[in-house]
Amino acid sequence: MNHPQQPREYDAVLGGNSPLLEGAAVLGGIEGVKLRLQNPDAQLRIAALEQAVNYGEQGLDLVIAGLNDESWDIQNTAYLILSDRTETKVKQALISNLQGLKLEKIEVVTTNKFGKIIQRQQRIAKYFIEDLGNGVTLDMAAIPGGTFMMGSPENEAGRSDNESPQHQVTVPSFFMGKYPVTQAQYQAIMGNNPSYFEGSNRPVEQVSWINTVAFCKKLSQKIGKTYRLPSEAEWEYACRAGTTTPFHFGETMTTDLANYDGNYTYGQGTKGVYREETREVGSFGVANNFGLYDMHGNIREWCQDNWHGNYEGAPTNGSEWLDIEENINWKMLRGGSWSSIPDYCRSAYRSSNYLGTDLNGLGFRVVCSGAART
Repeated sequence: MNHPQQPREYDAVLGGNSPLLEGAAVLGGIEGVKLRLQNPDAQLRIAALEQAVNYGEQGLDLVIAGLNDESWDIQNTAYLILSDRTETKVKQALISNLQGLKLEKIEVVTTNKFGKIIQRQQRIAKYFIEDLGNGVTLDMAAIPGGTFMMGSPENEAGRSDNESPQHQVTVPSFFMGKYPVTQAQYQAIMGNNPSYFEGSNRPVEQVSWINTVAFCKKLSQKIGKTYRLPSEAEWEYACRAGTTTPFHFGETMTTDLANYDGNYTYGQGTKGVYREETREVGSFGVANNFGLYDMHGNIREWCQDNWHGNYEGAPTNGSEWLDIEENINWKMLRGGSWSSIPDYCRSAYRSSNYLGTDLNGLGFRVVCSGAART
């Protein structure tokens, strides 16, 4: 039986004669894995974590420690490795780390500039579920805190000056609706359904900003937690989920991945279908890295913020931006809708409308900060 400190047959030992095989640990044994886990390159650390399980209990302990890494990518890899294991200490570690959240395997895709999917990746998302009564539930995704560049670079196709200047924003952790609020959820809280395109699992629309704030107030009273609209910074941070491309999918998107006006293209993408209506939430089956669905297209989503014509003087802490009194009645919208051209569905795209407007392209999703899980 090999000692865990000793190199295995698939390791490349520094100074040895063995060729470097794919996935092999540089330096022998568990010490080599530990060394690679200290590397600042996240991809090398991920590879080391995947290798660690070949080294018995000590390797498993390294993977468990990865659950608390500051990098969400490292955490995600650790969850994927551990999620199907049956050891008691693994189960205990997951229960302790998740604090009542549930794990769900999701699929994330990346497209090239032509819209072709070039990568499919399995990841883990964390959710908690609110019971709204009568079989209606609300899934809330855990969004890890982090720092990102808000706005668009000057060379991004379709951008507007109101997406400038790009600026660094640090966003605390929060929870966000896995999907836009559905008609069933809205009915459960408000007792009515104003939507033009009816369907219990379609996003609610024809809701004004005033309606959405009323929904959040009633939901908060019912559940006993504080629900609200996202700030514009929270929305873009959650949409990007670590990406810097125009869409979280990549350089372009297609109507196989999102619901928008497919008569129009973005970049070198291809034309698709124009459905001329909303679709059920999550119907495309692909999420972003945080486990959020339908962030591009289907329904435009209200945010807390007042309209501002650019980012000069914008908050850098993820909070809402409300300080222009003359624009107090014009509220931010994000994400694009079923009728939008793809330019208007980009992660950085900004629009606004009067807070009393209730068109059939306007909906919302909710956020909850510091929620106790039940």
